[in-house]
Amino acid sequence: MGGERGGGRRERVVVFTGAGVSAESGLKTFRDAGGLWEGYRVEEVATPEAFERDPELVLKFYNERRRKVLEAQPNEAHRAIARLEERFDVVVITQNIDDLHERAGSTRVIHIHGEILKARCVGPCQHVLEWRKDIRIGDRCPSGYRLRPHVVWFGEPVLHWEEAEQAVRGADRVLVVGTSLVVYPAALLPFLAPEDSEKIVVDPGEPSLPGGVRVVHIRERATVGVPQVVEAWLAGKSVNFG
Repeated sequence: MGGERGGGRRERVVVFTGAGVSAESGLKTFRDAGGLWEGYRVEEVATPEAFERDPELVLKFYNERRRKVLEAQPNEAHRAIARLEERFDVVVITQNIDDLHERAGSTRVIHIHGEILKARCVGPCQHVLEWRKDIRIGDRCPSGYRLRPHVVWFGEPVLHWEEAEQAVRGADRVLVVGTSLVVYPAALLPFLAPEDSEKIVVDPGEPSLPGGVRVVHIRERATVGVPQVVEAWLAGKSVNFG
């Protein structure tokens, strides 16, 4: 029966998501404007060096992003992904820093690029705090170190890599949504799944797919293609359209 493997265990599904999922909820990234992120160059706002050079500008930028995340709502793709838990053992691995997967109902979400609704300190104590308001110059962790957004900047290692890799290597099905698969090392993750796992990519563009890997590419935006895949999987069918 679809949804179960030998021994009665639920099939394991990994959903790997990028900016294309959240874009349909009104959240954009720097890639939408040829290297500019709402008027800013990446080097000005998304590197450790930028934070050292001009922390006020960096905090202003991420405070704006945080407000937009709080205003945004999950879309049909987020909600469809959450529905997979009706039948499967699901882990969502996301490059997105928003909480739209959680608000849509997904219960296991790994944020490899951090979370905008958290702050972390720059000290050795490595405090990570829930944070839904602006971070301001002078805000400190309980140990007295200054706070920064809990996001991965360019030049920093991704978060939770081992946990994410373990989930992918044990997957029976992989669904990749809304990512060009050009940001490394994250782009490697979906294709660490077993060779015989079902692999689906939903993206209207031409993501960078590895040669020699059997992948079904559905050329639709997330809110169209993801519900199609989810309905098929919940009905116990494989996806062979594209």
